[in-house]
Amino acid sequence: MSSIPDTPTLTLLTPVEDLPGAGPRAARGLRRLGIRCLADLVLHLPSRYERELAEATIAELSDQLGPEHGNTVNLAVRGEIATVQSRRGRTSRVEITLEDGTGTVRIIWFNMAWMARKIHPGMRIRAWGKGKRNGDVLELANPRWTPLDEQDDAGTSADERLVPIYSANDEITSATIEAIVGRVLDAALALLDDHLVDDYRASKEMPTLSDAYRLLHRPTSDGDIAEGRRRLAFDELLFLQLAVMMKRHHRRTACIAPELEFSDAIDEHIRARLPFTLTSYQDQVSRDIAHDLQRSVPMNRLLQGDVGAGKTAIALYAMLMAVASGHQAALMAPTELLAEQHEVSLRSMLDGGRVQIDLITGSLAPAVRRERLERIAAGDTDLIIGTHALLTESVEFNSLAAVVIDEQHRFGVHQRATLRSKANDEHSAPHVLVMTATPIPRTLSLTLFGDLDCSVIHGRPPGRQPITTTHVPLGAREQAYATVRAHLERGEQAYIVVPVIEKTDSALRDVATHLDWLRQGPLAGFNLEAMHGRLDRETRDDIMRRFRAGDVQALVATTVIEVGVDVPNATIIAIEHAERFGLAQLHQMRGRVGRGTQPSACILIGDPTTDDGIARVDALVETDDGFRIAEKDLEIRGPGELFGARQSGLPPFRVADIMRDLELLQMARRDATEWIQRSPRLDEPQDRLLRRRLLKAYGEALGLGDVA
Repeated sequence: MSSIPDTPTLTLLTPVEDLPGAGPRAARGLRRLGIRCLADLVLHLPSRYERELAEATIAELSDQLGPEHGNTVNLAVRGEIATVQSRRGRTSRVEITLEDGTGTVRIIWFNMAWMARKIHPGMRIRAWGKGKRNGDVLELANPRWTPLDEQDDAGTSADERLVPIYSANDEITSATIEAIVGRVLDAALALLDDHLVDDYRASKEMPTLSDAYRLLHRPTSDGDIAEGRRRLAFDELLFLQLAVMMKRHHRRTACIAPELEFSDAIDEHIRARLPFTLTSYQDQVSRDIAHDLQRSVPMNRLLQGDVGAGKTAIALYAMLMAVASGHQAALMAPTELLAEQHEVSLRSMLDGGRVQIDLITGSLAPAVRRERLERIAAGDTDLIIGTHALLTESVEFNSLAAVVIDEQHRFGVHQRATLRSKANDEHSAPHVLVMTATPIPRTLSLTLFGDLDCSVIHGRPPGRQPITTTHVPLGAREQAYATVRAHLERGEQAYIVVPVIEKTDSALRDVATHLDWLRQGPLAGFNLEAMHGRLDRETRDDIMRRFRAGDVQALVATTVIEVGVDVPNATIIAIEHAERFGLAQLHQMRGRVGRGTQPSACILIGDPTTDDGIARVDALVETDDGFRIAEKDLEIRGPGELFGARQSGLPPFRVADIMRDLELLQMARRDATEWIQRSPRLDEPQDRLLRRRLLKAYGEALGLGDVA
């Protein structure tokens, strides 16, 4: 379609109600799609394309098919409906005859009785699909079709073309969106300035920004689509890399962290507090961290290690370096249960020493919370462990030098920045160590985590046993719990995970119902307890104390035991309705066992029916390597779900796909690194439009206001 000559003057902010061809109903439909103005319409790219066949007359098609019965070809015709018949029976059908002056074609729609209400004799339509000769008659079965008005039916047949298919709704169709875009696209693209200068763009063999949008809205070939998509995908990746590199440069040049003391004596004293001798990987990571902490450049390091790899011990090493230098350290965990587990673990490792520890969570009694906050502000507390409660304004540190964030993927960029900002003044920042037992695939580490230095702990501490994982269908549940019972009879302990606390679906096992069933049936005679997030702190502490002591043989729990719970005598975990959980979550829960020296097992109970559910269960059975699990999770869920806007606070990509566009991502990263070295604030004259669009896209999400 081409622009209408008398199109009224438009701006990129023209409301959709004022666009040519957008009546009240269409405008409502556009607004429901998030399209408020002309600029939004240009950004609303087709989700896919369909190839619309070139038309031929019915006589030409008859010659093309020849006399051979049953020969089928793809064809497209236009004509006038001569007759409409509805036939009912075991298979209903609507049958029409279509004439174009050169012949007749029979069109049949099976099991689509409503078609009889949409069409009528005398109506002109275009139809396309697979056609064949049935005796002497040409026949199309269940073709696509569209009505023709006088403008569409001007007497010339349509050539083959790529039809853009747009996301639509019940108030506006894809065809209507295409028509509106066709009327305004040229005028809109004439208003669009390019943020990449011509020389740079040409060196990348990229089209202009206007041409990229034109190629995607009005492609003439698959090559047009690929060319337009490549430019817009590169823009998205470049913007993110520039934002990450800008933030990284600012942190390294404008912020100052405490230079922590380090010596052989401090190293020896800290290692004496750790529960095991460090492996070669752990030793290397601890030395990397010690090197970072001695500098005034704030550390910003990601520590990746599989479940049970000893990350907490490395975190303690970093925090004790802060304490040894007369400062404070904080550890933030995503749940109260995990924060409580960290407190228990750290108190155990530091038992008998002079390090003072306090726990801050949202459920503390006001008087207790006030007392602990006073100690922290006065500097009487050395290690502060907490949840999101550490982010509140009421928490004031005396001298915060090191921050550890556990399970990094559970926190957004804003939260990480807020905790980092709790230093003594606006120009100082604590060293930050973020940890995850959900290894981050390399492609993702180049994007959202591109401002982090990465360390990896490979393997597990000596003596840890591999975990045997099996899948058991619901019909064999009794068999699964016979295996659990055998472990308990040997004096070992178990976790049993269910998806919900309270019954919401008759098909799902909830904590109370499943606990009663186990007590009266498969695990009768053993001491079982429930564990979930709605229990108060005192009850949770009591149950966990008795579980560690061996007085409770099995916990029937929700995913609150996903991370942080460390009981070496627990050797088996059974996960009900395993297909309901994410792959990384399943791997985390499996990691609650295999923490001692006995062989351990994980039983996945469920009947997955979706392709993704089957893939998750199969992947967990195949491997217990967290890095292979992470790659599989990325493959199944895609990067948008795995580390998307929801938890990161970043806007999602509209076009780029980091799995598909790794080469573009690497090019964008190289260019962004050089760009920010040359112009850290993007304040060169030729960069001003790029800077403005970058701040609009990522300024708030990455806290770039103080940078640029």
